[in-house]
Amino acid sequence: MSEIRKTILIVDDDADMLDQMKLQVENFGFDVITAAGGKEAEQMLDKQKPDLAIYDLMMETQDSGFILAYKTKKKYPDVPVIIATAVTAETGMMFNLETKEDQNWIKADKYLEKGVRGDQLRREINKLLKI
Repeated sequence: MSEIRKTILIVDDDADMLDQMKLQVENFGFDVITAAGGKEAEQMLDKQKPDLAIYDLMMETQDSGFILAYKTKKKYPDVPVIIATAVTAETGMMFNLETKEDQNWIKADKYLEKGVRGDQLRREINKLLKI
């Protein structure tokens, strides 16, 4: 009997970053669906529930990833969400999920700085999917 593969939604407005992450996650053994921004991702979420989602933070607006994470959690509370961003390098603004206050307004399960190593990304995905 074949094992059902998990599907991961990756959303990023940087086409190169999106392609790179898609390839990486497919090599981990997952099915991947992608969107180039929040609006496209919302349409996809209306049609399909992913097993996990990875969102860029700054897309159409500076907080697109946070808005998309909020909408995802509202629709599918059990879907883990990773925010992967270069916002600290680009703006100096820092975010994390260490305090309850941060967790209350950032509806994500993990926050990663872009440039994340493949082994770290795989570890975080596996941890959130409990595999």
